[in-house]
Amino acid sequence: MSRTVGIIGYGAYIPRNRIKVEEIAKIWGADAPSYKKGLMLREKSVPSPDQDTITMAVEAAKNALKRCTINPEEIGAIYVGSESHPYAVKPSGTVVAEAIGATPSIHCADFEFACKAGSEAMFVAHGLVKAGLIKYGLGIGADTSQGAPGDALEYSASAGAAAFIFGENDLLAEIEETYSFMTDTPDFWRREHQFYPQHAGRFTGETAYFKHSLSAAMGIMEKSGTKPDDFDFAVFHQPNGKFPLRVGKTLGFPKEKIETGWLVPTLGNTYSGASPLGLTAVLDAAKPGNRILMVSYGSGAGSDAFIFKCTDKLIEVQNNAKLTRDYLDKNQKYLDYGTYSKYRKKIIKNA
Repeated sequence: MSRTVGIIGYGAYIPRNRIKVEEIAKIWGADAPSYKKGLMLREKSVPSPDQDTITMAVEAAKNALKRCTINPEEIGAIYVGSESHPYAVKPSGTVVAEAIGATPSIHCADFEFACKAGSEAMFVAHGLVKAGLIKYGLGIGADTSQGAPGDALEYSASAGAAAFIFGENDLLAEIEETYSFMTDTPDFWRREHQFYPQHAGRFTGETAYFKHSLSAAMGIMEKSGTKPDDFDFAVFHQPNGKFPLRVGKTLGFPKEKIETGWLVPTLGNTYSGASPLGLTAVLDAAKPGNRILMVSYGSGAGSDAFIFKCTDKLIEVQNNAKLTRDYLDKNQKYLDYGTYSKYRKKIIKNA
């Protein structure tokens, strides 16, 4: 018997610190308008010195728990996807599990797959629930802002977290279908002991982001027998504001259905949390019966695709935790480049 599984709780977290595109551009003599108009970037979120992937994942998980009524001890697995786990040898998931009261009868693992590590965690947590191996599963995507000084990534590499609890009862959004598309396409990488990731410039577009995002979207629509008109929202990975709009247009989605307007201009690209964070923003505003297409992208390269259908239960819990839009628009603290560099340890004070 096939199990109907979906999201029973979701939550987001975004640091209040911001740095504007102009502030970065003036340090490096770059063209700020090309980032603002061409790539639709305005500013990005920045973690404080006492924040990392784990602390943000904990906050997002706590918000997810506020939108459901389960006992955290019933969560059978926690998976944290990130490019910026604070430890090379020590899991992030065990700390999250301890912080939310889910230990000790639980399976934890950290996931890595560049920008789609978050959707990878979601995919596996959902799969274990659907297989009947666990009652509830928690998948999290979280990252800090990583970008070498003066590199294009410094303008877009942002920080945030999104968490999703999967189960069979009291669904907020049913998962109707999943699909993944992968190839060995090395467009973006970071070797061990390197602090900043490297990328293959223009190669990251056509043969990497667009090929995999479009293939995953077309694959899941073919598998499910759906078309763009069947969806109320589409959430694509956001390395900038321009790319997801182009994917949506190519597929035949009208601009107003594409989620990019929710996050990219303010938040930037949160790497592992980009698509999941976009999904939290959509869930905050979605109505019962709305169908959502989410397609992630991770360099290396691959995309995970999900189809969600919202239930009547969703509107009952949307305001039980802080909305993603409120994290974006309220209580911001703007940093100068020097403070930003200190926070991100680009400059270190001598002992």
